[in-house]
Amino acid sequence: MRNQPTPSLQPLIGGIIAALLILLSFNSFIVINPGQAGVLSILGKARDGALLEGIHFKPPFVSAVDVYDVTVQKFEVPAQSSTRDLQELTASFAINFRLDPVQVVNIRRTQGTLANIVSKVIAPQTQESFKIAAALRTVEEAITKRSELKNDFDMALTERLDKYGIIVLDTSVVDLTFSKEFARAVEDKQIAEQSAQRAVYIAREAEQQAQADVNRAKGRAEAQRLLAETLKAQGGELVLQKEAIEAWRQGGSQMPRVLVIGGDNQSSVPFLFNLKDLSES
Repeated sequence: MRNQPTPSLQPLIGGIIAALLILLSFNSFIVINPGQAGVLSILGKARDGALLEGIHFKPPFVSAVDVYDVTVQKFEVPAQSSTRDLQELTASFAINFRLDPVQVVNIRRTQGTLANIVSKVIAPQTQESFKIAAALRTVEEAITKRSELKNDFDMALTERLDKYGIIVLDTSVVDLTFSKEFARAVEDKQIAEQSAQRAVYIAREAEQQAQADVNRAKGRAEAQRLLAETLKAQGGELVLQKEAIEAWRQGGSQMPRVLVIGGDNQSSVPFLFNLKDLSES
């Protein structure tokens, strides 16, 4: 019986080689998208030079690439400190930051993941920066001059995070609270200030009322003086008339003059006329 011819293994081997080539091709390149930066590690050791946006070659099977998001990140970080007058002040900051793409290799070597960056770098440095800013002022100044507190905090935090390859874009004070004892002190102070302002208002009102009474008294005195002068002047004229009439009755040759007041009381103009002249006319 004749042996059947053995099928050729060449197509199978060719297929395996093609599959391996395809696998190698997929495993030998990585694409870094916009807003990302990569760190190439070969046999667990990070290589210098960040992988920026684009396609990059990486040795297959023995390498790995850690990809970092370098767009804007936002985290809220709590902080607590004592002020210059030893009052407890608690705050919560919203930190907007991004990783420096050029320094992601150093970030990978020193911090590792983004979670480590937040917990081991950003959170403690936020706490220290807040202590620096709060210690410069009293708790009342921290509340009334909140923008100045934030500026000092921003400067301290930016300087501290820059050396870690973390770029601070913006911060905002989400919450700022103080101790219950200080809250009561503030409330008592406000009540005292309001009472003082009320007392000043009452004193000014009394002063104005007293001044008004003085002005009214002066007005009445002046009116009485003018009235007295008017009555005095009119009384003198009446005496002259009475004496003239009495002399005429006793046989005087000259007819008396009579006082006539014309107009109203305020604008009266007294004048005399001779009764004899009237009788002859």
